[in-house]
Amino acid sequence: MSKYHVTTTINDDEFEFLCDPTETMLDVLRDELNLTGSKEGCATGDCGACSVVMDGRLVCACLVLGVEMEGKSIATIEGMADGETLHPLQQKFLDHAALQCGICTPGMLVSAKALLERNPDPTETEVRYWLAGNLCRCTGYDKIIRAVMDAAKEMRAA
Repeated sequence: MSKYHVTTTINDDEFEFLCDPTETMLDVLRDELNLTGSKEGCATGDCGACSVVMDGRLVCACLVLGVEMEGKSIATIEGMADGETLHPLQQKFLDHAALQCGICTPGMLVSAKALLERNPDPTETEVRYWLAGNLCRCTGYDKIIRAVMDAAKEMRAA
């Protein structure tokens, strides 16, 4: 089986790689490009641990083929902080102890950031709805929701 040449932008950096047509975006990110922040929790699109933003749309990287990255702009958890400065969502997750094992955290953060970019003043219900595709098996969701609401408030004030 031949590999395909793919050129894409990830976190504002250009990448080129050869991709087997059966590899998922998650496989490419983790195994080919060493961007290991996105996690494989289920490989069926049910847990959200591999959430990334592709051309402005929140997607599960385990459900997108690597060849579909061609010409796309992708945002992963690795692009969330600005150097050593954490994104407000990342800081609020720490402040609210909204993480434990860390498997769901990258997907939660990427999803929450996508929400706040679309709606900087969400209600708690809207946050819960938006994050419904992300499963957490450790913390429950209360601290996560509070962290997102607090980050939204801080980001609006900035």
